[in-house]
Amino acid sequence: MEAIPDQQAALRLVSLYKSYGDIKAVKGINLTLKRGEILGLLGPNGSGKSTTMKMVLGILKPDAGEVFVYGQNETAAPVELKKRLGYVPETPQLYEFLTGIEYIDFVAEMYGVAPAERKERVSHFLEGMQLAGHENEMISGYSQGMKQKIALISALVHKPEILVLDEALNGLDPRSARLVKDLLRELASEGVSILFSTHVLEIAQALCDRVAIMYQGTIMAEGTVAELRQTAGLPGSSLEEVFLKMTGTDDIGEVVKALSR
Repeated sequence: MEAIPDQQAALRLVSLYKSYGDIKAVKGINLTLKRGEILGLLGPNGSGKSTTMKMVLGILKPDAGEVFVYGQNETAAPVELKKRLGYVPETPQLYEFLTGIEYIDFVAEMYGVAPAERKERVSHFLEGMQLAGHENEMISGYSQGMKQKIALISALVHKPEILVLDEALNGLDPRSARLVKDLLRELASEGVSILFSTHVLEIAQALCDRVAIMYQGTIMAEGTVAELRQTAGLPGSSLEEVFLKMTGTDDIGEVVKALSR
């Protein structure tokens, strides 16, 4: 695949490695996210996706390799560069003793968002996410979907240039999921770059400009859905079929038969 010039790269991962004891979670991956692109990071459980995302964010330190944000090494200016990122983890850990609005205000203040701007932006998000009227309730009383919406608003409130989303649609009702997907496409059209992990391959196929498939800590394949079909030798197939073949898990028919006996 043709190399992407640094000036077009919002995010660049170079030879990243990460181990947990004897377990090699990420094995020297290279990945580039272009400006205004939605890149899907797909892989079975334990493939290294969440570990990779946490290294991008500086939550985990790589054993080796480098992360570049708009051409700048993340370790050179960790605080400034992190202000350019927004993150929704697979399982958000919110401060449940706060109300929804208190938590969002807390996050916005950490990012230095001015109070007037914060109030207007948060009001729009609360209305759009159907949380208006619930913002003064304790987070401990929220449903999973409501907590997910608070996490999403908190990731977006400071207008990040790069979004790192790990299963960000978990727990959302169909309307909210559609709203978030449409919002991500709009943000990408405005130049926001999005690294998007999901287990729902139909969403990845519909939403992502390119897809990278991780397996056992490595990037097995990367490209558009059409390019991956070509690589897998499955023209006209779905992303699900491509994914199952590339990860060696396309024998589920026999497993289903065995389980049904």
